Amino acid sequence: MLIDIPSELEAALIDRALPPWELDGSFLAQSTMERYRTELATTPRFEETAAMLRRALTVEGGGYAVLRLGNLAEALGTDDRFLRLATGFAAEVAVPFSPFPRWPLWKDIGVKVNKDPGKSSGIGYNAFHMDLVNATRPPEYTTLLCVRPDPLGGGLSLLSDAPAAVARLSENSRALLAETAYHYGTFFDLHGVGEEYKPFPILDDSDLGEGFVRFTAKMLKRSSLGQAHADAARELAAELVRGQVSCMLQPGDYLIVNQRRFLHGREALHSGQETIAVSDRRLLLQLFLRAGAGDGSAA
Repeated sequence: MLIDIPSELEAALIDRALPPWELDGSFLAQSTMERYRTELATTPRFEETAAMLRRALTVEGGGYAVLRLGNLAEALGTDDRFLRLATGFAAEVAVPFSPFPRWPLWKDIGVKVNKDPGKSSGIGYNAFHMDLVNATRPPEYTTLLCVRPDPLGGGLSLLSDAPAAVARLSENSRALLAETAYHYGTFFDLHGVGEEYKPFPILDDSDLGEGFVRFTAKMLKRSSLGQAHADAARELAAELVRGQVSCMLQPGDYLIVNQRRFLHGREALHSGQETIAVSDRRLLLQLFLRAGAGDGSAA
């Protein structure tokens, strides 16, 4: 769902300078969340916009939203002042945090032409996945803020309704996906996401929409799986592609994904990335959100 910011709210936010945030460990401090909420609640139509954002992420059949902050980014730039406003919107959904202690709250995802093409900072197709798939407590929300799109026009963001894809599978495939037989990736120096989960089931709850669909298509090439379990995962990968939707993030667009509902990925960037200066290449900023008990994140 695309959510435009009302013009009167944009005008008020351009004149609103939020204070620097403080962290409590890896998480945005409660005092900062309360301060931001108090400040933003006085701007016209903020509460209405925040409520629309929460509904888009949690209503039945929903699970992602793109908040159009482009006019704010153009007016303010994309440095600290703008990021505080984006953080304020994120805090209306859940608690912002960084699971990577070596990175700031907002993590850069740039473009590296020599990186594994399928990685987030690579130039190739990034297959459907959920972030922190092998953690016992993955972030309920993953978010991406577009600073610069691919200047050559590639890199469409991809989204797919994971429970809907699972529902189209055979009963036998669903049974295989529910077995603790899958593994992917490494796990080290992470905060706020529990322990390593290895092996794990792809379907970790029998009630679709309540548990995570712990899937990354990358496991099909980079993990050793039994034939039957790999075939079930390939079937799910194909259904995710069949049900995908796409969008081209523009400067200032803020994509928020409910990981209990949707998986995400990216089309390949356009060829010729090596001809673009690093400072001009696609740049996203990533932030994770931890839902609180009873906030309706799995409603």
